[in-house]
Amino acid sequence: MAGMIALILNLPQEKTDAEPSLRQLKFGCLGAAKITPEAIVQPARTHPEVVVYAVAARDSTRAEEYAKKHGFQKSYGGPNAYQDLIDDAEVDVVYIPLPNEPATDTAAEAEAIFSLAARKNLVVLEAFHYRFHPAIQRVKAILDSQELGAVKTAPRGTAPEGDIRWSYELGGGSTMDPGCYTVNVLRYLASCNPPGSPRCEGRSLFSRPEHKQVDKMFWATLSMEKEIVGELHSNLDEPKIIGIIPRIPKLSAIKAHSFEGTAKGEDWWDYYRYQLEAFVDKVQGRVPQTWVDGNDTVANMKWVEAIYAKDGFGSRPASKYVYHEDTKY
Repeated sequence: MAGMIALILNLPQEKTDAEPSLRQLKFGCLGAAKITPEAIVQPARTHPEVVVYAVAARDSTRAEEYAKKHGFQKSYGGPNAYQDLIDDAEVDVVYIPLPNEPATDTAAEAEAIFSLAARKNLVVLEAFHYRFHPAIQRVKAILDSQELGAVKTAPRGTAPEGDIRWSYELGGGSTMDPGCYTVNVLRYLASCNPPGSPRCEGRSLFSRPEHKQVDKMFWATLSMEKEIVGELHSNLDEPKIIGIIPRIPKLSAIKAHSFEGTAKGEDWWDYYRYQLEAFVDKVQGRVPQTWVDGNDTVANMKWVEAIYAKDGFGSRPASKYVYHEDTKY
């Protein structure tokens, strides 16, 4: 009951006016995705420098309805909708709610994206939102301090039929999503961020007969620097109870107290709001409280590919898109 009262007392606040010297950033979203309201629309309502400006979808009716429902000023629909949004000179930021994580199918693609961004002086961020929340940063600080002793092991442990995560062509697979999150949190908490890949000592991947190249689950044991052993598990196909009842995840809660400090944030901020704050700070030329750079994105993909390589599944198919330097973007 006390927790519910605290939640009510700390509801999100309406945004205040932006500083006159700072421009508002107009966000365009490629795709009328389910995640966008939680990841961008709601956080933007409390950020004075963010405007949810445009959304694009291949279905014009869906784009219009989505824009109206979530407060976008403009919508683009049809086969050229994505390109039309990108061509809109009013758009400052493009949010891509990918069909599944991670940002790319291969480490080489990630390197190419961040290399291009550096040449064009653009800000690119892979949206591992949890990394921006003070709670995970506090956990890492405790582990780094070794007040609980040195890290030795790091255990970490469904997608419905027809879900795009079952599509090899779209980069599907349990090691990709949600597996890339387990890899990322392991690397982050264990402070293992070498440029290369870890040694994958044990693994077990299984696929459905109809999805031979898509792993439905995996176990991996990774040997890292500092003699740390990481144990990873992910499953897209968790069996239901009696065949029909979805399994309820085991959840637990730890009560924490915050005190006045100099760090940015409000009691009602979630990780998406912290992430948006950091991104806007970066674009506006300020120093973000937390940042995840391109090296981290590339390293994460190298780890994911190492797991796939160990069991012969191979990397997901790379994009066929070829960038030409004379492109205006």
